[in-house]
Amino acid sequence: MSELHASLLDSPILAAALTLAAYLGGVRLFERLGRPSWCPAVLIGAVLTAASLWLLRYEYVDYRRNVAWLTLLLGPATVALAVPLYQQRHHIFALWRPILCCVPLAAALAALYAVLIAWLLGAPPMVLASLAPKSVTAPIAMGINEQIGGSLSLMLGGLLITGVMSTIFVSLLAKWLRIDDKRLLGFALGVNGHAIGIVRAFELGPTAGAFASLGMSLTGIFTAVLLPLVWRLFG
Repeated sequence: MSELHASLLDSPILAAALTLAAYLGGVRLFERLGRPSWCPAVLIGAVLTAASLWLLRYEYVDYRRNVAWLTLLLGPATVALAVPLYQQRHHIFALWRPILCCVPLAAALAALYAVLIAWLLGAPPMVLASLAPKSVTAPIAMGINEQIGGSLSLMLGGLLITGVMSTIFVSLLAKWLRIDDKRLLGFALGVNGHAIGIVRAFELGPTAGAFASLGMSLTGIFTAVLLPLVWRLFG
């Protein structure tokens, strides 16, 4: 029995099955809960995955190695967001000036405030580097994280928390400020909440989803180009 258990834990089949089962279970529970913005399906799936690894005594290092091939799908999934961008191009072209003015400031603040708070609390450089790309989509964030010397596990945790908190606070601020423009809501969700924000934006409508895709893409490009340079400049 121990040999069978060890063989399964060393197989990518079990790792992929656990991942897919956790995601599908997360989606099912998300629907049963009434699709709450504070508890997206990806968060439920992450909790289910962590619980499964603990119950099976499955080392995270082995799990990550066996599902590494799944991360290759992140790239095509990100590129596929060009489809809603093209479909909503007339709305985007009408606002290209404010968009280009907004993205540098928004992307810079998204990285700065987390790093600044962690620095004031005495966090070591590795933690600071892990938090800096927290508002960038995972494929780009992993590349940035590797360049500036952060922890992949901590960075991915920061991505998850940032995405969830962004969907919550964008929804709350929209109600408080009485903002119902789907373009603004979608753009804010994409800039701050990356892929999780995009999922929430598409629930609001295709226009919100397209602007969220645009916000995430531009934030990722801006951060990928400038953050490693700024990080080296300031040591």
